[in-house]
Amino acid sequence: MSDGLHVHIAGVVDAPTVVLVHGSMDRSTGLARLSRRLESDYRVVRYDRRGYGRSRDAGEPFTVQAHIDDLCNIIESNGGAGRVDVIGHSFGGNVALGATARLGATRVHTVMVYEPPLSWTPDWPGGSAHLSADAPAASAEAFMRRLIGDARWERLPSRTRAERVAEGPVLVAELGDLRSRAPWDPAAITVPVLTVAGSRGRDHHRAAVRTIAEWIEGAETTEVEGAHHFGPNTHPVEVAALWRDFVARRG
Repeated sequence: MSDGLHVHIAGVVDAPTVVLVHGSMDRSTGLARLSRRLESDYRVVRYDRRGYGRSRDAGEPFTVQAHIDDLCNIIESNGGAGRVDVIGHSFGGNVALGATARLGATRVHTVMVYEPPLSWTPDWPGGSAHLSADAPAASAEAFMRRLIGDARWERLPSRTRAERVAEGPVLVAELGDLRSRAPWDPAAITVPVLTVAGSRGRDHHRAAVRTIAEWIEGAETTEVEGAHHFGPNTHPVEVAALWRDFVARRG
């Protein structure tokens, strides 16, 4: 545990460390398949962000900056005297970039982000109109139905659906906060950055990774063929290969 967060560590003890950061309405187990592709030669740290999974009782605030604080603490606690690599999925990509902007190149080696939302930008679709602090459970269910579809949501075990609905307060708070302000400054990010989208992802997500690559000097962008928004979960082999190649070339 780290400040009330559930942290899972696997892989090679004395190897370089890579930290995995999951997205909204997910948890560290969603990145377990990706983790296993890296554990043969890395020390892999993944954790449940506050409010999710086994970190549900970590407590408020559920702001972007609070999540960045948590990741910075995990990096400082697990990087030793060296630097760590960070991989962030969806909302976790913004957490990864925010921590990188704060800690700088002395603590972060490289960053890869997969389809982080640019919710604070004026052209981002949807906004937070579907989120309601007065109805967090309904907001969580509606969010999940949009992400995975009605049929898949209905097939989930009742216990899983109940757990996701219970995470409505953190979802509403963190996405509302992300909509209100930019969580990181591109000019403050000076380490190698790779932005990744799925070739079958939504147009605004695919456009976002290109935009981030334009904002951050020297950043690269690429796509995972056949993947949707959950590429790190569904295409771990391809995502791991992209990351390894990037670190080999740029790290």
